[in-house]
Amino acid sequence: MRVGILTSGGDAPGMNAAVRAAVRRGWELNLKPVGIRRGYAGLIEGDMASLTPRDVGGVIEHGGTFLHTARCPAFLTPEGQRQALETIERERLEALIVIGGEGSLSGARWLYQQGVPVVGLPASIDNDIQGTDMAIGVDTALNTVVWALNRIRDTALAHERVFLVEVMGRKSGYIALMGGLAGGAEIVLVPEVEVSLDRVAEEVAAGYRKGKHHSIVVVAEGVTERLGPTRKLAESIREATGLEVRVTVLGHLQRGGSPTAFDRILGSRLGARAVEDVAAGRFGHMIGLREGKLSPVPLSQVGRKEVAIDLGLYELVHSLGK
Repeated sequence: MRVGILTSGGDAPGMNAAVRAAVRRGWELNLKPVGIRRGYAGLIEGDMASLTPRDVGGVIEHGGTFLHTARCPAFLTPEGQRQALETIERERLEALIVIGGEGSLSGARWLYQQGVPVVGLPASIDNDIQGTDMAIGVDTALNTVVWALNRIRDTALAHERVFLVEVMGRKSGYIALMGGLAGGAEIVLVPEVEVSLDRVAEEVAAGYRKGKHHSIVVVAEGVTERLGPTRKLAESIREATGLEVRVTVLGHLQRGGSPTAFDRILGSRLGARAVEDVAAGRFGHMIGLREGKLSPVPLSQVGRKEVAIDLGLYELVHSLGK
């Protein structure tokens, strides 16, 4: 049984662990794993090759995805969808495993509706996929944010500066909140909680009046849609307080790096379970992690979840940062 495996959308550390597990466990189950390069683009173009257990040796410790990934607008068009279905038939793919975020899993849902046997796996550093407590890549991204904040704090202390650190999270403040709490930030700004520029400046100034000699403000990128660019916020703080302010945008640094033990384990568990479901003829679902256990969630119920910010943790960050 030929089983196509693809990684799609934004890369997330731990994707390689999932592919590795799917390939090696798949061979044990007498499946024939086929790696599809560049996600849905490779599915449309027929860019794929068979994978053996030896092909996935040494990949578990690497971030990114050795299958490569891409965002594929063509897959949203009737022509692209037709070509994808033709490729599946031509390459004799009897099942697909799709690893990616909400958009990628929406594509998996469409394929399943067309009669393609599909199993989905959640991978997104934003942790915004309905049906799972944690997605592949989240833990590594958080650890990367903390790693960066530790180093930024060194220079902030040395120069007695305010640092605004912008992290990913256009619609969700999850990374900003959890990373800021773990990294000891004085202030965290998230899309879910409205604040004014004046209030932020006053909080920073209040800390200095109490004897602080530096401050770190973690800003989720979604906040900039309301308050303007992070550099504008920095200028407002500078004008209101007279303090020296610097801006650091972590950007795609958060996507890379060797996966943490948690993401390697999660990816391995999900990848192995995916091929076990394929071998058992169970399709049409994403495998999520709920209360520590793997749980199938119908693809029809998978979408972007509104990650409710824990206001208690939000208040805790600001309380501990005073």
